[in-house]
Amino acid sequence: MTAVEHKFTGRGSLTEGFGLSTEPLPLKPYYSREFFELEQKMIFRRAWLYVCRAEELPEPGSFVVKTIHGTGVEALITHTKAGRIQAYYNSCPHRGSIVVKESAGKASRFSCPYHRWTFENTGELLGVPDEENFFQSMDKKNCGLAKIATEVWEGWVFINLSPEPEVGLKEYLGPAKDYLSGILYRGAHNPVVYTAVLDSNWKTASDAFIESYHIPHIHKKTIGTTFASRLNPYSRLIGARPLGIHRTISLFGNPEYAIDPDARVEALGSMGQEGKSVIAADVSEDAVRFRAHPAINPDRSEHWSMDINQIFPHLHIDTGPGSFWTHQFWPIDEKTCFYEVRFYIEEARTIQERFLQELFICRVGEVVLEDLSNLQFTQRGIENSGTGVMHLQDSEVAIRHALTQVLKWTRAQTVKEALA
Repeated sequence: MTAVEHKFTGRGSLTEGFGLSTEPLPLKPYYSREFFELEQKMIFRRAWLYVCRAEELPEPGSFVVKTIHGTGVEALITHTKAGRIQAYYNSCPHRGSIVVKESAGKASRFSCPYHRWTFENTGELLGVPDEENFFQSMDKKNCGLAKIATEVWEGWVFINLSPEPEVGLKEYLGPAKDYLSGILYRGAHNPVVYTAVLDSNWKTASDAFIESYHIPHIHKKTIGTTFASRLNPYSRLIGARPLGIHRTISLFGNPEYAIDPDARVEALGSMGQEGKSVIAADVSEDAVRFRAHPAINPDRSEHWSMDINQIFPHLHIDTGPGSFWTHQFWPIDEKTCFYEVRFYIEEARTIQERFLQELFICRVGEVVLEDLSNLQFTQRGIENSGTGVMHLQDSEVAIRHALTQVLKWTRAQTVKEALA
């Protein structure tokens, strides 16, 4: 047995490296109404939550409206004239009406459609119709849009629904902050977006995208031979690292992947390219800089295909040979979640590049649908379990670490304790 072969045949090495137990884990957190309500209070009302990229707010006056599913909050996120990105509750302080109905746009001020109270995009109240008929106790300085704690890191915009967050974003990110710092996020202004409401708990959905054990089975006809081979038939992970409450894993890629002769569209798209797969590396200068970052293929393995960086509780930042993409999972209730995936791509410079991009999006879209179509059956089975536990293997270490953090946060009385 060669050293490379041995690397994919170890037992428990990744889980032990995380310092985690190998015992079965409970399924109740995946369907219990009581646990869902506990998560809302102890996680989603205390953790820093990713809401958008800064590129969605490219200039002063830009705004987006984001529904924070499961919390009852709708956030109005603005790029102020001072250059700051700030989130507010999209609710008029007068009678509570929604102030901005559009999902995105550009405006220097906002007027509530109910009674025309008008606000600066920095949140201050500017004008009140028939103001003299209000009482002296109303101070306009205290009647602006209510702020939501907002911080930006590396272009990632986060909010915190706690009136006074216990820790700032940098402390919350912990080791992930330095590990991922400086990545060149190519095409961050140009996403292809898919959304869906899924019949599954948010953790059930998230788990489906942070393990590779299922790939040779669920994805047998699509990426089964791309992410597995005779050397690694079960698509075991190349590596995994804890990043405080967050985590990262690296997936195997088959360097001997060859296009099926019958796959004529893929063959046409790859004609003249160095790579022979739709996950082949872009050879542009920016792509080379992107791949040179130490967090991308951190083990510098010839068998690498992609990395999955999971930011607690609900964001995945995935990096491949030439681009990045994200998955988000927002809980709606204990059995339903809102899902969004964004594939970020540079604008094509040639017709062939555009063709290859379309092929890539179609293919990964098909792969995502394979995952999503299985979730309802996973959720039904979880609720119908005869044992109440799940048995995880070593390539599912990210699931084990993620659930361990969820359980820890629901028990911790303070965020400092949850981060410890």
